[in-house]
Amino acid sequence: MTQFPRAKTGTGPQAASEAPTFQAFREVPRTGVIFVTTEAQRRGYSPSSNDWCNLGQGMPEAEALPGAPPRISELPVLEGDHEYAPVAGLWELREAIASYYNDLFRRGMSSKYSAENVAISGGGRSALTRVAASLGNINLGHFLPDYTAYEELLGVFRLFSPIPILLEPERGYAFSGADLRREILGRGLAAILASNPSNPTGKVIGGRDLAEWVAVGRELDCALIFDEFYSHYIWRPDLVANGAIETAARYVEDVDRDPVVILDGLTKNWRYPGWRVTWTVAPKKVIEGCVSAGSFLDGGGSRPLQRKAIELLAPTAAMAETKAIHSVFGKKRGKLLNGLRDLGFEIDLPPEGTFYVWASAKNLPPSISDGMSFFRAALDKNVITVPGEFFDVDPGKRRGGRTSRFRRHLRFSFGPALPRLELALERFREVIASAT
Repeated sequence: MTQFPRAKTGTGPQAASEAPTFQAFREVPRTGVIFVTTEAQRRGYSPSSNDWCNLGQGMPEAEALPGAPPRISELPVLEGDHEYAPVAGLWELREAIASYYNDLFRRGMSSKYSAENVAISGGGRSALTRVAASLGNINLGHFLPDYTAYEELLGVFRLFSPIPILLEPERGYAFSGADLRREILGRGLAAILASNPSNPTGKVIGGRDLAEWVAVGRELDCALIFDEFYSHYIWRPDLVANGAIETAARYVEDVDRDPVVILDGLTKNWRYPGWRVTWTVAPKKVIEGCVSAGSFLDGGGSRPLQRKAIELLAPTAAMAETKAIHSVFGKKRGKLLNGLRDLGFEIDLPPEGTFYVWASAKNLPPSISDGMSFFRAALDKNVITVPGEFFDVDPGKRRGGRTSRFRRHLRFSFGPALPRLELALERFREVIASAT
């Protein structure tokens, strides 16, 4: 894989090669989004700049949407809020999250989630880290491509062995229950980690396929760890007709015996990324381990933010927000998807979920026909994207620096407002017109 430039350390005119090193510390790589944002900042980018189009950041526009509940703009701090919150989270919020899943996805089922099936974390990476720290000496399957932050997360914990599973563009990144069974049995997997919907491809495992996944995990005792942070951004018509939210919680039979772990939060689906309020939903025994890990990893989240989050979990409020997301983001999806196609990008799979378009630049002029080259050319026009090779997750760089299968790809976000997407497409057209 490409060796990405490293951030300079130290200050002043000292050359990067002369920067101090310390034997106690390793070089910690930056995730894809941090890399591209840092490169943009060197060229003058700031989040408040009106002259930049940030199609690299995994963040939805946070403004009020037509039909959505009013945005929360004030946060009361009550007596006791200056104390630590419980590592597992406020009990009232844990109850509200359990009720949210039961009311929307588990009506008529005898097994219900309770507060003891929920743990609160201070951000998605914190939730993922707690789960990873709770795993034993096992083989854990992960997919290629997938979320960039998985790479370092899967490499830093030494108890489990990360096993890559290739998804094929030619198959639309599909992976059936039969495929899952074969991988579990053939590679001796005790757990699978997957973003669903997938970041970056937008592929959704849903409906009958997701039910089959859960059944296979149950039968073979393979833990299925689902990163569901984009589960309200669903574009597949059959899944939209089923309620516009897809989650493995629909298909769990026994909440304390089925080895299904769900990660979600306010970050994307409620469009409050700055709150850093996320959760893990799982069998009680798994939650106990995650909470123990949280006691030494992060210590828990913010008490006032957790308390305020309770009102956002009311099913009527959550569904109103989701309906508004579908209306606004659906239009943005169409604009970016069609605009990239018109410019000559090849789309392996129109996004079935998320707010990303995963596209190949291979048919563009030679000088910009790979992800990193197009990324740098777009930076010259004040547009940020993410090269696809960052999603070729390789914990510990064990694959020996081989050229990425996804070096031609880029991830484009339609999280920003529609006028910003339109401006970015205009600038892409200028990049392509001037390329050789």
